[in-house]
Amino acid sequence: MTKNLSSFAFGKTILIIVTLLSMFTGFAVSAQTGRVVETDTHRFTEYAEGVWAVSGNGSIQTMSNAMVLVGEFDTLVVDSHVTPAAARAMLASLPAITDKPVRYLVNTHYHFDHAHGNQVFPREVEIIGHSFTRDKLSGEHGNVLDEATFHAYTDGVPATVANLEKQAAAETDPARKAQLQERYRVQRDYMEALKEIAPTPPNITLETKMTLFQVVERGSREVQILHLGLAHTAGDVVIYLPQEKIVFTGDMLVSSFGSLNMADAFVNDWPATLEAVKQLDFDWVLPGHGQPFQDRQMINDMQSYLRDVWDKTVALKAQGMSAEQVAESIDLTNHADAFPQIRGPGVNIRAVTRIYELLNQ
Repeated sequence: MTKNLSSFAFGKTILIIVTLLSMFTGFAVSAQTGRVVETDTHRFTEYAEGVWAVSGNGSIQTMSNAMVLVGEFDTLVVDSHVTPAAARAMLASLPAITDKPVRYLVNTHYHFDHAHGNQVFPREVEIIGHSFTRDKLSGEHGNVLDEATFHAYTDGVPATVANLEKQAAAETDPARKAQLQERYRVQRDYMEALKEIAPTPPNITLETKMTLFQVVERGSREVQILHLGLAHTAGDVVIYLPQEKIVFTGDMLVSSFGSLNMADAFVNDWPATLEAVKQLDFDWVLPGHGQPFQDRQMINDMQSYLRDVWDKTVALKAQGMSAEQVAESIDLTNHADAFPQIRGPGVNIRAVTRIYELLNQ
């Protein structure tokens, strides 16, 4: 599906403005990848002209990365963070890099940490996503706020807040006390922000591909939104910029191993979908979690790990082991060189439970 919009115009960033901001507000500049602009809540790193990777700086719970494309007239945002409050903070930070209004928001998938800020974007902003993402966020498959994935990451927040408050009150070292108080504040604010969430679905959907042409200073930027197959969810899309050779992958491909979540994944299909990602001509991967990277070996490592999780779980299930037993005993230490976080046998129970679900279908 191709959408050629002259109004999909996204403005050039103005170097002199950012330079002055850098002089007077302490914004940093990276020699390797271009400009880096910091606000009270966010860090924007420019990987090509008008192409910004976005991450939180820890002062507010954002939980996921985002991307911003700035063109001649308008701005496109990819992913909206974990809560309405986090999305508001990102929107409030955008004037640090552009004065162009947001016209489009793309959801890489439906999960809470990437799409639960949708509701605060202005009504005139079009939200784009896979049809499965729309179905999930519109309640076609039940309320996403009742799903196990959402509860797995949010049910423990009140206890975390109470524990941090207790630790901060008991701490006598001033520096450590200040750190704990800040962590407590961030988690307390996050706990309150969760109460505001109203899942908001895309109003423009695709099945396999949508292409937008973004007006920029030197012509147009091709923006491909691609569904390459089943992976982290049934509706993952990547945003591919063929001219800039950049791909934003959401959670289909992450560089933070601790963020590899298989609870709703199609683990047996995921490696093949990553193979399709490898066929794209890119220099940079901007992932949904972790740091941007260039080394394609990271994709190979993730494919190998996913195949091994699947194969070993299948084999242990065939021996009559329960999901709980497999989660405790499965040995994936052969991947420790690629993923140093693996220090012994075991894997997250949600991964094994999901594989059992797929096998039992």
